Amino acid sequence: MDYLPMFARLEGRPVLLVGGGEVALRKARLLLAAGARLTLVSPEIEPEFAEFAGRFTHLVERFTPAHLAGQLLVVAATDNLEVNALVYQSANQLGLFVNVVDDPKRSSFIFPSIIDRSPLMVAVSSGGKAPVLVRLLRERLESLLPRHLGGLTELSGRVRDKAKQVLSSISDRRRFWERAFASNTLAGLIEKQDWQSAETWLNDGLDKAQSEVGEVVLVGAGPGDPGLLTLKALQQIQQAEVVLYDQLVSPEILDLVRRDATLVSVGKKAGAHSVPQEETNRLLVEYARAGNRVVRLKGGDPFMFGCGGEELEVLAAEGIPFSVVPGITAAAGATAYAGIPLTHRDHAQSAVFITGHCQKEGKEPDWQQLAVTQQTLVIYMGLMRSEHIQQQLVSHGRSCTTPIAIIEWGTTARQRVLTGTLAELAVLAQQAVSPSLIVIGEVVSLRKQLAWFGEKSGEKRDVQAGTDMNGCDLKLVNLA
Repeated sequence: MDYLPMFARLEGRPVLLVGGGEVALRKARLLLAAGARLTLVSPEIEPEFAEFAGRFTHLVERFTPAHLAGQLLVVAATDNLEVNALVYQSANQLGLFVNVVDDPKRSSFIFPSIIDRSPLMVAVSSGGKAPVLVRLLRERLESLLPRHLGGLTELSGRVRDKAKQVLSSISDRRRFWERAFASNTLAGLIEKQDWQSAETWLNDGLDKAQSEVGEVVLVGAGPGDPGLLTLKALQQIQQAEVVLYDQLVSPEILDLVRRDATLVSVGKKAGAHSVPQEETNRLLVEYARAGNRVVRLKGGDPFMFGCGGEELEVLAAEGIPFSVVPGITAAAGATAYAGIPLTHRDHAQSAVFITGHCQKEGKEPDWQQLAVTQQTLVIYMGLMRSEHIQQQLVSHGRSCTTPIAIIEWGTTARQRVLTGTLAELAVLAQQAVSPSLIVIGEVVSLRKQLAWFGEKSGEKRDVQAGTDMNGCDLKLVNLA
């Protein structure tokens, strides 16, 4: 960090401006808007300075170090390099903050680009390295930030003291303001500039705030690539006070969670310690009842084999407010990054998603339906039952030569794709690690043409034939 961003209160404070041209005029306008007691040193000044008549002192003379006496800040805005250098050296020797316009090396402070929604101010700076980029960012922010933000800031200031009296803890006050600023009701009143009704709404909200229950937002984190996180999902995790996350949520996405949020791992992983679903349900209710804004963050889409529905049933029974933010499921994200379309006019007119986990009481899926041709079958969490899946599909009529793929860590930098045929599924699964997605269908053959992301190091290279129990050729794959 080359510069420490901070805002200075200049009202009534002495500031010296050296120069009388257009650049000096812009700086004078800014300094006077901040209430500075401005002294201008220049033999000549632009006629436009007349608009500030009576608001500054003009010394019609050349700069000398004596002009620095009693000043707080110094700005050199001349086109004379020697004068600018003298201003810098003289101010620096006295320990004064000095800015030489467009000369960062001779500036102990710089003016940022400003988006003014007074009293709300946004400042952007590149430290003098990329002024055009800063200008573009300022223009973008100007278009994004509504003009009424200043009024909203003033209104918040009027209610702030009452909020401190009613809500004793910092976390309770923060929660109140976050919910207020996210409210469509308040936004509507502000847009109409109905300030009185807006203030009444805030005061009423404070009266109810102490008894409010929190809420839970069920958020899909997508298949792994942070770039696939939806805008609404990002907004929710950055507003959350508590985040309960699954094993499949990538570290890169967790890094986007707001820094002071409480992170709780409630992941499940085959063969490893897992948090029971009942405990996850209990934590959701407990954190929400304490008044927290809770995000239940799940890999992929929360309603796709993720117990999302079961968790919402618990919340509904407990009277906890909730909402859902869908996410890109692994079947869509991982296959796209692997170059495997789920449907294709020549190869598959439908796609079916199933879980490889056993159903309750050992009930089997309809293998006859799953084994039909011209259909893409995507299996979540299927590695441990790959041999059973292979046997059932073949015995119900799916060809042993049907192309298959196993996609590890889809959409991430760790993505690896193993390809082969249905006869090789069980063997390939032994080479794969979780999290993996199994894709079965003719569309897998298109990967040779359509693969675009990551390495192909997982493609099989050495195949030895054998025979499996169903009479199909069994390939033993060497990935070394």
